[in-house]
Amino acid sequence: MDILKTATDWAKGEMLSNSVFILFGALFLAAGFAFWQVGRTDMARAYGIPMLVAGLLLLILGAGLLYGTWSALSGFGPAVAQDTPAFVASEIARVDKTIAQYGTAVFKVMPLMIVAAAALIIVLDGHAGRAGLITTIAFLCVVMLVDSNASGRLDSYRQKLTEASR
Repeated sequence: MDILKTATDWAKGEMLSNSVFILFGALFLAAGFAFWQVGRTDMARAYGIPMLVAGLLLLILGAGLLYGTWSALSGFGPAVAQDTPAFVASEIARVDKTIAQYGTAVFKVMPLMIVAAAALIIVLDGHAGRAGLITTIAFLCVVMLVDSNASGRLDSYRQKLTEASR
């Protein structure tokens, strides 16, 4: 098994996933700007600022992850050439840590945040509060969607790394 190809394929998949964050960020920005400028009702205009903020956060998240993955990708070749078993061991440790973080943040904390936001929608009366909470739910759903795919890709990558370490 070519471990460099495996690591590179995983990183390319991550870069595509990170680009999805950027795409959704742009969509949120466009929607926020449209609500802000074209919205006819108070409720529609209330979505402007929350959508712009969520879009900006998604753009920052996507760009940061894209840069981090790109930096890691450029280091794979020299690391594999220098010491392949050490590279595989360090990647397995990094993947295990990331999978554990996904298990907590994406699959426990974010669903609880969505439930809390949904419960608060019922309680709040104002347009701005409701628009902010609905945008928060949409934002968290996008993050969970992209990260659940990334988690599956990490599981597959870890299996290939484990096979390579034998």
